[in-house]
Amino acid sequence: MAKVLIAGGGLAGLAAAAALGRDGWEVDLFEARPYLGGRATSYAVPAGGEEVPETIDNCQHVLLRCCVNLLDFYQRLGVRDRIAFYREFYFIEPGGRVSVLKRGRLPAPLHFTESFLAMKCFSAADKFAIARALLALRRERTRRRDLDRISMLDWLLQKRQTPHAIDRFWRQVLVSAVNEDLDRMAAIHGFQVFWLGFLNSADGYEMGIPSVPLGQLYTADAWRSMPNVRMHFRSPVDRIDASGFTVDSKLLTADQYICALPFEKLEAVGLPAPDLQHSPITGVHLWFDREVTALPHATLLGRTMQWMFNKDGGRYLQLVVSASRDLTALSRKEIIDIAVGDLRLFFPRVHDANLVKAHVVKEQRATFSAAPETESLRPGTACSLPNLYLAGDWTRSGWPATMEGAVRSGYIAAEAVARMSGEAPVYLIS
Repeated sequence: MAKVLIAGGGLAGLAAAAALGRDGWEVDLFEARPYLGGRATSYAVPAGGEEVPETIDNCQHVLLRCCVNLLDFYQRLGVRDRIAFYREFYFIEPGGRVSVLKRGRLPAPLHFTESFLAMKCFSAADKFAIARALLALRRERTRRRDLDRISMLDWLLQKRQTPHAIDRFWRQVLVSAVNEDLDRMAAIHGFQVFWLGFLNSADGYEMGIPSVPLGQLYTADAWRSMPNVRMHFRSPVDRIDASGFTVDSKLLTADQYICALPFEKLEAVGLPAPDLQHSPITGVHLWFDREVTALPHATLLGRTMQWMFNKDGGRYLQLVVSASRDLTALSRKEIIDIAVGDLRLFFPRVHDANLVKAHVVKEQRATFSAAPETESLRPGTACSLPNLYLAGDWTRSGWPATMEGAVRSGYIAAEAVARMSGEAPVYLIS
């Protein structure tokens, strides 16, 4: 069978390996680190004394039911049952009042009507403005031709959204989904999130959270059914050219090649890099000596911390701040103090709890910045070298920088590889 070499063991490279590996290709994947998953992985936090090291995700990664290619990838690895789905979104105001957004009895796109009208965190004016904008979004998504040139905030202001509607609804959902501020985010990405996740189907919004650390989704057990797929750890690709991959000073050749490296690493291996910018994410892990909340997750309104995920019985919480440029210069202690201070406003039991330990993860290069007029900078899967294809959430996958976008790019590259060998499989689910 034909052979393919893949540079990069993030989700894009893994998705390409899983697709081609299932079809019998000989696949060799080279990853510089000793683990798989790229920015969607987990690792052990060193413990002191006799403590058992904690395995944490570098940042909480979630998916929506509409992420059909990511779910297909998990199915190929036999780990789809390790994703727990939730049908309720909890919006918490300072003071602890909770509003719940969930599907009701009406069909899409009206399935949120009952719960949305009952949400106490929005005034009547907020709700009217949001409903008006959602109707406009549904109407304009296929008609407007400037959505990649204007920011999502520009569009929201055009639709006369109230300040509370922007801050408590649009910002809470979109900044986390796209990892960019509303004034830096191309409207086309905001449209896509709300269309596929909230309007197109009744269950597309359901949030999936891995029930195991992310790294356990890609372990050796998941690849045992594909012995033709070989993973090479601590094996960075030093150069990519028309001759093949250079790894550890050795030239390796194959029928086809896929480069699934982050865009900032392309120049180091001899490939041109797109002129994209980064947007950071900060994850804050907090362990308390007692349960501080029974909620599985929540979006925290009006504070620095944006989302809370309950990782272990209300004692271990993970907090996420997307597009976290304001935290970049802060120290670990300053960020932890902000996080605990925010939690006290939402969960009264934090006042009586003791913080046992904490860990902060700053992902300065978490994703590319989905700014206006960025889509034209994202390359397609083909490149100037014959038999070499690009993959990564920064390529033109049809999605912003998400796990779904990464997997889509891997499938697109795998289809291109197969076509060059005279095959015509379809991996990408539209």
